[in-house]
Amino acid sequence: MIFEPKHGLKSDTQGLAPRPRASLGASILGLGFYLPEAKLTNVDLEKLVETSDEWIVTRTGITSRHVAAPGQDTSTLALPAAQRALEQAGLTSDQLDLILVATATPDTPVPPTACWLQRHLGATNAAAMDISAACSGFLFAMHTAVAFVRSGMHKRVLVVGAETLTRITDYKDRGTCVLFGDGAGAAVIGREGFLDLIYTSISSDGRGADLITVPAGGSRLPASAETVAERMHFLRLKGQEVFRRAVQTMASAARTALDSLDMAISDLAFLVPHQANQRITLAVASALGLPAEKVMADMSDVGNTSAASLPIALTRLLQSGRIKPGDPVMLVGFGAGLTWGCQVFRGNESTPHARIG
Repeated sequence: MIFEPKHGLKSDTQGLAPRPRASLGASILGLGFYLPEAKLTNVDLEKLVETSDEWIVTRTGITSRHVAAPGQDTSTLALPAAQRALEQAGLTSDQLDLILVATATPDTPVPPTACWLQRHLGATNAAAMDISAACSGFLFAMHTAVAFVRSGMHKRVLVVGAETLTRITDYKDRGTCVLFGDGAGAAVIGREGFLDLIYTSISSDGRGADLITVPAGGSRLPASAETVAERMHFLRLKGQEVFRRAVQTMASAARTALDSLDMAISDLAFLVPHQANQRITLAVASALGLPAEKVMADMSDVGNTSAASLPIALTRLLQSGRIKPGDPVMLVGFGAGLTWGCQVFRGNESTPHARIG
């Protein structure tokens, strides 16, 4: 679907897009993130599986990742991220009317993690629901939030990407266990903030559903002694094909966004890709012809935090003070499903004053 704010609604398969550089009527009011204190370093992993710090850094760019404490779950990681986003937005939790949590690692199958977070926040005036789109989840949740804000059905929406991926990581599989970490990032969406949305698009292709999976634990293969023994409750991915599809798909999504906005790649101030690993990030930048200084690479001490990676990276970019009024910033992600999405924000006159301390 394509939204053109001044000219109504047109149908298209490419996603939601405005006329060139026009605001979609939704904006980020606040950002925040949280990383648990405990860390798992590459040296620690050397003791668990046949690997080395050099091997991990060379192939992923990751040196350490954060790990949730035994008493923490996804909603308790989401809580401080949400509180920080609300603080920056100048809002209290009772002013929210919708909470969306993007996660592949919910607290419980029932109820939604968003309801646990709502309870923690005391956000008694908000509806709450989860969105499942794996590493693309934050973009899918933001896309949904924008639709609600544009329609007028909701005014202030809290969007959270939160994961406890270390709980579903197989530490006997050296190809995957080096990648994942825990964390949460949050954004408050409303009409007037400091980063205006000018483009949003989401897509899926279920033909690639078998490339990234947790095989058991659902209705297809309910938990049993056999599924546990066969380690079927851990993440599995077909690494080489995922790499190829991720680079190809994110670069294509970025080009589509730029074409829709009548922009050149050189017009971007920053590209913030899903922080899967450094090789993917650099390959996407190379495919687009974007210099490294315009690409946010934020996985070194965080790892791949799935749905949390984009809001964490965007918040850190804002903290650095490098986003200025008029700057276009692109977020692009890719995940299991297959799912992918792209959003472009533009800094406005409030941006320099919106840094998080």
